[in-house]
Amino acid sequence: MTRCDRTPAWGQMLALPRALRLDSLFASDPARAQRYTLEAAGLRVDLSKNLWDDATRDVLLSLAAQSGVLERRDAMLSGAPINATEGRAVLHSALRAPHDGSGAALFGGEVQAALDAMLAFAEQVRADAFTDIVHIGIGGSDLGPAMAVQALQPFVKSGLRLHFVSNVDGHDLAAVLPQLDAKTTLFIVASKTFTTQETLANAEAAKAWFAAQGGTDIARHFAATSSARDKAAAFGIRNTFGFWDWVGGRYSIWSVIGLPLAIAVGSQAFREFLAGAHELDRHFATAVPEANLPLQLGLLDVWYRNALGFSSRSVAPYHQGLRRFPAYLQQLEMESNGKCVDMDGEPLAYATSPVVWGEAGTNGQHAYFQMLHQGTDVVPVEFLAVRKPRYGFAPQGALAGLLKEQHRKLLANCLAQAQALMQGKRFDEALAEKPPTANPALAAEALARHRSFPGNRPSTLILLDELNPRTLGALIALYEQRVFVSGAIWGINSFDQWGVELGKQLCNALLPRLESGDASGLDGSTAAALAWLRT
Repeated sequence: MTRCDRTPAWGQMLALPRALRLDSLFASDPARAQRYTLEAAGLRVDLSKNLWDDATRDVLLSLAAQSGVLERRDAMLSGAPINATEGRAVLHSALRAPHDGSGAALFGGEVQAALDAMLAFAEQVRADAFTDIVHIGIGGSDLGPAMAVQALQPFVKSGLRLHFVSNVDGHDLAAVLPQLDAKTTLFIVASKTFTTQETLANAEAAKAWFAAQGGTDIARHFAATSSARDKAAAFGIRNTFGFWDWVGGRYSIWSVIGLPLAIAVGSQAFREFLAGAHELDRHFATAVPEANLPLQLGLLDVWYRNALGFSSRSVAPYHQGLRRFPAYLQQLEMESNGKCVDMDGEPLAYATSPVVWGEAGTNGQHAYFQMLHQGTDVVPVEFLAVRKPRYGFAPQGALAGLLKEQHRKLLANCLAQAQALMQGKRFDEALAEKPPTANPALAAEALARHRSFPGNRPSTLILLDELNPRTLGALIALYEQRVFVSGAIWGINSFDQWGVELGKQLCNALLPRLESGDASGLDGSTAAALAWLRT
């Protein structure tokens, strides 16, 4: 691999025209929307409202080729240890590959055995008298399952409630416990090493609550997803499901970490979830670069970050079930690509991960969209929309009609926001308007400046026919592989997270000081805060 800024294409990219106008691009190419729309694994992605043209994409494709992105992709998919700082393979794709017994799939036998055991347990729980499942984890062990269960709520078994506890703040667990009956509750403790501070603190508190409620059968009411079976057994857990060191936390939902999702939707739906992700993986592995969705999205990310200087990206899912998707993507992208050195440990001379943020539409329209339309920063937006709604029940009569109309309003809002970002509003258009809420004492020209929109603000539209296990799997995999592409171009290791470790180490050192009050060696700010918190 060659680091991107050492390739000829990097200089060519930085020399490209940056003053592209979307209205001009559409005017000069009536078929732009069709040419810039790609489909894969049940996803339809319209890239036409982005600030690039054919010349831009050609240079970016050269950048990918000269940086060795596809070779690194092949190395990842073949099981090479591309996570060099930890000496590990990166094989979340192997977790969702079908295993037909031929031996062709990497770790096929082990993966299938673990999957079968986990799904068998999930079906056993679904058939039992449990009414509540409390999943205790943090980071990748929490964000993925919590997001997916929420997204697939219409598929969740009737009468089964799932709760997700992650924060070491006791208020998180305390808000859940009063809702539970110890006799019908199953706790799942998710920690690869069974040493994660926040997770174990919540697990011990849950265990104490269970005992206080008269619970005695820990083995029946607690399960674990962990590679440390001995530690889980010492806790009293009998049902423990392990996984491998080549499963990164933020990529672990495809493994036994997905147990709460499997319990919620059932084994067949979970297999569909894996199948959708695998279909996207095959597209990433085989599609030509010009039609390769993860590659095109990753190249767009590099173009925006390094050539146009956009420092953030907003994700706006116009589906209530995906309201936690932006939070999930924050970890996926910023933990993966928030790096400042390359694979050889050399400092980078260019920006890497953008800030990823967002909120479900239409809520976001009444919160931060003002800044997107008229703020001083240009923020690319990704709109996610679903053509067919699916509820957890079959609405009848007048309600069915009302919900149908609500979905039309939702989709209209989504399309309108993307349209408004692109076209804006000219000064002369604003001047001709007479808004009823405007201050009549304000000069017409001044008011028109307040009501003008610059437009030419980019967006991507990602469309799903229906949000179901298969399309959700494909959507998550699309973002995973897209993050891989931009990280590969930047020449960084997207699969470690050393930046997370320092805070953990300092926390462990500070914890006893909160008891003893010893502030020796601390900076003045930390020492002062420590003293105040102990009073």
